[in-house]
Amino acid sequence: MVYEERNAWAGLIVSLIVIPAYIVVVLQQAVTRPIESVDWFPLMLGAIGLGIVGTIVLSILWGLIAHRRDPDGTGRSDIRDRDISRLGGRVEQAFVVIAGLGVIGLCAVGADVFWIANTMFLGFAVSAIVGGIARVVAYRRGLV
Repeated sequence: MVYEERNAWAGLIVSLIVIPAYIVVVLQQAVTRPIESVDWFPLMLGAIGLGIVGTIVLSILWGLIAHRRDPDGTGRSDIRDRDISRLGGRVEQAFVVIAGLGVIGLCAVGADVFWIANTMFLGFAVSAIVGGIARVVAYRRGLV
């Protein structure tokens, strides 16, 4: 497995853990009060921070393991990696745009800040997951 593919897997794995955890914690707090009064900001910052740190740590650990198996090929990238990265970026961008349009719509109707922020967060989350899946599928099945 090449460097870029390991990074795609690491981001996907961490996203699939951190994002549902954030949603569960917010919903647990919403059981006892209206969802708009949940203190979402520190939870969201924590989820974002854990996602970034978790992806970096997993990628480093995975890279160390890969380096023990193949010291010469651990950090190599080629044109295929660049093309797959671009594909994943295009897929991610589409979902960020959709989330942005949702946020604009929520602002237009005067929605609570909770809904606006969480719509954008969910847009970023979905884009990370779908982009990661697109990259992994491209590595496993090849570019079409």
